[in-house]
Amino acid sequence: MLTAVLALPLVGLFFFRIYENQLVHQTEAELIAQSVALSAAIRRDFESNLPADAVLGAPAPATPSSAPAEPFRPILPSLDLTRDTLLGRRPDAKPASQPAGTAFRAAGERLSPLLLETQRSTLAGFRLLDPQGVVIAGRDEIGLSLAHVEEVGQALQGHFAATLRQRVSSHAPPPLYSLSRGTSIRIFTATPIILRDRVAGVLYASRTPSNVFRHLYEERGKVVLAGLSVAALTLLIGLAFHRTITRPVQELIARTTAIGHGDRSAMRPLTNHGTAEFARLSQSFLDMADSLNNRSDFIATFAAHVSHELKSPLTSIEGAAELLRDDGSGDGLAMSEEMRRHFLGNIIADTHRLTAITNRLRELARAESTPTGGTTSLSPAIADLQRDFPALAIRAGGDLDSAIRISAENLRIILAHLADNALRHGATELDIVAISQAERLHITLRDNGSGVSPNNRARIFDSFFTTRRDSGGTGMGLSIVRSMLNAHGGAIALLDDEPGTAFALAFQRAPEAETHV
Repeated sequence: MLTAVLALPLVGLFFFRIYENQLVHQTEAELIAQSVALSAAIRRDFESNLPADAVLGAPAPATPSSAPAEPFRPILPSLDLTRDTLLGRRPDAKPASQPAGTAFRAAGERLSPLLLETQRSTLAGFRLLDPQGVVIAGRDEIGLSLAHVEEVGQALQGHFAATLRQRVSSHAPPPLYSLSRGTSIRIFTATPIILRDRVAGVLYASRTPSNVFRHLYEERGKVVLAGLSVAALTLLIGLAFHRTITRPVQELIARTTAIGHGDRSAMRPLTNHGTAEFARLSQSFLDMADSLNNRSDFIATFAAHVSHELKSPLTSIEGAAELLRDDGSGDGLAMSEEMRRHFLGNIIADTHRLTAITNRLRELARAESTPTGGTTSLSPAIADLQRDFPALAIRAGGDLDSAIRISAENLRIILAHLADNALRHGATELDIVAISQAERLHITLRDNGSGVSPNNRARIFDSFFTTRRDSGGTGMGLSIVRSMLNAHGGAIALLDDEPGTAFALAFQRAPEAETHV
């Protein structure tokens, strides 16, 4: 891209047709101005020196009657390199079918120094022709006819004409000049000289337009300065790109490669942030990598907990089963009926625990991927809670009818887990208070159970943490509650409260116009 930026000025040299066209317009305008000025001088000479009976040419075109009475009738340059046809080189002059009259030859001798002096200053070539197209003044071709030349023929009829013709030079242009079309063309203008409302002669002028590269050479100081400016600007753009894009991209690639190989020290902010957008992008990558690592740690820890929780009842079942199998084999004492029933009871209790663990795991998985659609309010959920937990005296107050963004089934699961947790810790009462604040509904649940000891407060939301393992607790109820609340954009926290236990829940409020589910 930087190479393309640097090459743009060079590529632009192949598209300077507009500039060449401007040079053509400039050259045509100069020829028009010189021809009109010389024609005025020549007409005055003709008026003073041509006899009244001198044979003139075609009548001058009549001025359109619709034209306003305007004293100025400018001749404007009209040649266009892209539109006009480039004619062949100018035809050679031919012998005149009728020689010029004596008066016109004498006028040519008088006016020839004027034309030559003008040519030395303007570098334009001039030919003065009589009314029949015979050259009577100029550097060459005196006495020959140019009446057969297209633009001269138009001028002999009283019309100004300008053409682009191919230029054939005796010297080949420099190789660089071959890129310019302007070196191979010559501009010709034919201006009629009107005397007594008839064509008294034609001033035929020509010149090669200035060359683009010659102009560039003449302005070489400015061209070099512009080139250095472009190079410096390209260098600055390259440095800016390197600092804002290339270096941050390379560092981010190195970081992602290191993170992919397990290097957690690579999860830190980039040294070079680049643009604000790239800084946000890189931080998003690092946040995603950190989230994935945390998820990986959670899965590894969770798998270790699951294997540990399943191992204890399975070991117990295996041991009891082996004892029952070996009973009566004759190798030892026979097991009493009471011991047999004891071991069978252990097996049944452990299978119940396994069943409870698998059910909780299924509920946790459901909480992690639970659908988050639907809205409901606390009132119907509390009514279901009072029906399902008759052993608890459930009292509710506050804003119980505000719509919150959670389905009625998911809200029932959350409240049921919390009520079951309170009941299992010896609670007989459960108070629920709801308060609306801005876009959140804050709920406080407070029971009169045994409470949470200070040593266990930091671990109650951890999976498989329980103080009731002997009585069938799995330690997954509060984990399920937290996962389900997180999925719905809510939150849960343990409050400092004695006696009993208190939880603070937060739900996202829904517009009242939404349908309750």
